Amino acid sequence: MTSLAVSPHTMRQTTVSLLRNYGLTVPNQFQLLFPQGTVPRVRNSHEIESRLAILNVIQARVFNMPEDLAMRWLLDAHILDHLVPAEWGFIACGRGDRMRYAEQCESLYALAWVLGLVEHLDPRRPCEENFPALLPDLRTPEPFADWRSRQLHATRGPADIAEMLDLYFCLDWLCEQAYQTGVNPPAGLDDSLVWHRRWVLEWVVTFDGEEAPMWDQVKL
Repeated sequence: MTSLAVSPHTMRQTTVSLLRNYGLTVPNQFQLLFPQGTVPRVRNSHEIESRLAILNVIQARVFNMPEDLAMRWLLDAHILDHLVPAEWGFIACGRGDRMRYAEQCESLYALAWVLGLVEHLDPRRPCEENFPALLPDLRTPEPFADWRSRQLHATRGPADIAEMLDLYFCLDWLCEQAYQTGVNPPAGLDDSLVWHRRWVLEWVVTFDGEEAPMWDQVKL
């Protein structure tokens, strides 16, 4: 994992400024993302690329990619060991809620942002229409190694990713407050989009003393 020292207070100032641009605010004493002096760390690029590739296959299975072809692609990519049990069930047997997996397209987009494949992670905008062209082409099928060579980008730095996590940490809290009071999310936010992108950022970033969670063990 790569790391870089950053200030949670400076990060929150940036977040508050962005929220103000969206017409939103959080309490002045709202919980900071991490304690002062704690260093954010980012998973290595291969882990993130593997996770993106798995979610790409899951999206293909949502749209009826045959299970044998999906499993063969993952086997050839040597990333089967990155699957969590529920993903095995869905990809290999179709078990699970198809709509739940379809909503992971925003998680996929957030991973692409972390890898530097897309420019924005604006919470007011869903993933771009041309986004699938940036992913492994499973129709050919494009080997994982070939895709990695085709889409060679530098993963964003720990400070940038942690800063984005702080924004989505606050946005998710605002959406949850709206839910608790029985009103729509503020400023036209899509609470599912916010939740799925935050999940990715929480998985990608860890802080001193934390163990990197499995994909299905992220705690929001």
